[in-house]
Amino acid sequence: MDGNGRWAQQRHRPRIIGHRAGARAVKSCVEFCLDNGVQALTLFAFSSENWNRPSDEVGGLMKLFLGALEREVDELHRLGARLRFIGERARFAPEILARMQAAESLTAGNARLQLSIAASYGGRQDIAQAARALAEEVAAGRLRADQIDESAISARVALADLPPPDLFIRTGGELRISNFLLWQLAYTELWFTDTLWPDVDAATLRRALDDYAGRERRFGLTSAQVAGHATGGTT
Repeated sequence: MDGNGRWAQQRHRPRIIGHRAGARAVKSCVEFCLDNGVQALTLFAFSSENWNRPSDEVGGLMKLFLGALEREVDELHRLGARLRFIGERARFAPEILARMQAAESLTAGNARLQLSIAASYGGRQDIAQAARALAEEVAAGRLRADQIDESAISARVALADLPPPDLFIRTGGELRISNFLLWQLAYTELWFTDTLWPDVDAATLRRALDDYAGRERRFGLTSAQVAGHATGGTT
């Protein structure tokens, strides 16, 4: 969700105003997913590298985060969304941690939308913690080193209970993944737009889905093989 700061600068406003506008875009995105049958949405809200931003901006973001948790969780629960947070939580203030845990507990039984918020998250960090978990199991004798394969790693990274993402959307004109879900995005379709995040609306998201619908997903196969599977034939 890139472009909040530039959106504010274009309007000669403080960056935090852009982040507030970005929070409103999050609500629009969630509503779009609920209206269009999208069953899982992961939002990159705050990266592990974002802690290095100026302290006043980080502080403002934490206040926004806390405010959103106070205002929006009950509505998400009413709408049937399950809310979870992925990332390293140790650096969050106790008040925010308590709100995060309460939100996850309240919405745990919901299934209409799996809404994951990546906060203090990094893709490399995610893979590293999976490697540590596997190393601990080997050291404890519960796992042999030769049993470590892609499936073993996939089971220990974030969002292991969800299918791999189908579509990655990057706003703000940047053409990179920026350490987001590195393991999970191996076969995800990528879609980039110059639209700044606060300006993202249903029309933007519809363009992304329409573009995705026109792509052929081969997963290493040939087009002929994909066509054969689609028609029930063999190749």
